[in-house]
Amino acid sequence: MPSTEFVFEVIEDEVDGGYSASADGYGIHTQGETIEETRENVQEAFECYFDGELARPEVIRLHFAHDEVLVL
Repeated sequence: MPSTEFVFEVIEDEVDGGYSASADGYGIHTQGETIEETRENVQEAFECYFDGELARPEVIRLHFAHDEVLVL
């Protein structure tokens, strides 16, 4: 039985702006200038990847990765 959840890791590009999203292990990558555009592009990439497949995840989870560095 396929997983009911599909996870994209979303990273904000603090230097150039925008966001990138990747589904680890699936080779699916997309990006957007805003978080809203990135969400739309994630859905589009997901639909393209699973085009025509009946057994596909029911939920897309966006995991926002954010590293914070503390200088001591």
